[in-house]
Amino acid sequence: MSTTPATSEHDVVAVGCGPFNLGLAALASTVDGLDLVVLEERPELTWHRGMMFGDASMQVNFLADLVTLVSPSHPLSFLEYLHDMDRLYTFTVRENFFPSRREYEDYLRWAAARLPSVRFSHRVAEVHWDAGAERFTLDVVRGDGARLRMLARNLVLGIGTAPHVPEALAALPPSAVLHTSDYLYRAEDVARAGKVTVVGSGQSGAEVVVDLLGRNLEGGPAVSWLTRTPSFAPLDYTRMVLEMTTPAYMQYFHSLPEEARDRLVGEQWQFYKGISTDTLDEIHELLYRRQLEHGLADVELRIGTTVEAARTQTSGRTVLVCRHRDSGERFEHTTDLVVAATGYRNRAPAFMEPVDDLIRRDDRGRYKVRLDHSVELADGVTGRVFVANAEVHSHGVSAPNLDIGAVRNATILNAVTGRETYRLPKRSAFTRFDVPRGTA
Repeated sequence: MSTTPATSEHDVVAVGCGPFNLGLAALASTVDGLDLVVLEERPELTWHRGMMFGDASMQVNFLADLVTLVSPSHPLSFLEYLHDMDRLYTFTVRENFFPSRREYEDYLRWAAARLPSVRFSHRVAEVHWDAGAERFTLDVVRGDGARLRMLARNLVLGIGTAPHVPEALAALPPSAVLHTSDYLYRAEDVARAGKVTVVGSGQSGAEVVVDLLGRNLEGGPAVSWLTRTPSFAPLDYTRMVLEMTTPAYMQYFHSLPEEARDRLVGEQWQFYKGISTDTLDEIHELLYRRQLEHGLADVELRIGTTVEAARTQTSGRTVLVCRHRDSGERFEHTTDLVVAATGYRNRAPAFMEPVDDLIRRDDRGRYKVRLDHSVELADGVTGRVFVANAEVHSHGVSAPNLDIGAVRNATILNAVTGRETYRLPKRSAFTRFDVPRGTA
């Protein structure tokens, strides 16, 4: 016997509970009269567990938490977390304002536990637009199998990005390749391999190489590191360059033509695909220490190398077909296990398929996103769909950064409430990015 799903109505339903939507819930929790819920299909909050190395630290300081950059006195700030955990004094004496990843995840879980608006084990199956009610309808399946129906004036999509394995490696069997996001989950496979090859650089790839070099020094597998970039380039975190990751630059970037935005995203790869200088120093130190040892398995680092195809041999080993970018020459590289340090891509949420024809897209099929992070929808649709970390093409390479999360969420809440619920920064950069107007 079928039953009618329980129905509830909300001002905002946010789908996905990563740091961005969790921050949205945190900021919304102190806004009177706003009904917001966050739905997460997983049973609990976890954050990059597959890369949770014991000494891994954040690349942004503690002020880039869920709330501080728009609401410094908020009860769900990182400082409040430290105070609640009785670690505020020792954190101060530590004089390192970059939390470990483990501590940051613990902070996120602490905040989620204090937000009744966050509902785990709630999977969104489908979203429809009810023109008569002027509401989105969400069909939701709870972890115990119960079905719910939710109505919402506004949606926020924060489902995150998916690990990306490029076409050149896609034909390899799962036993021969793993993404960095699963690295620690596949520790036994790494230990069994005679040779491990990391394809791609960036911070995640570099941290895997640090771990592999440590294993190599203890008699572990041979290590290869291949990247198509012309160097193992550092993240450019110098202060004036960081002006390009501010809300002021994001507003300027959004105002540019699509062609200019796409060109800039390509040029600014070092903002988000580089490696921290501390990690590069650690790699060099490990390579130096290897010179004092004998009988270790080989280590090779190759820049300017593109992997174009891959195949497995009857022996079970993997052959990568590579091209040397400077000379154009091709060569083959044999290994036992490939670690794809090849980043993440936006995922297309299947639950949005019923309303896909209402969404406006650019010539490359991407969402057309307004400055307030809402997606352009068909005429007559009065509801709004906002996105979090799905707008690099419209807002620039700082869109995935944690330090922009609070500003984006405040912008969304201001748009939803129709008032300045949170004051946004008006002077976030010294640099002026646009063309001067008027006469001198």
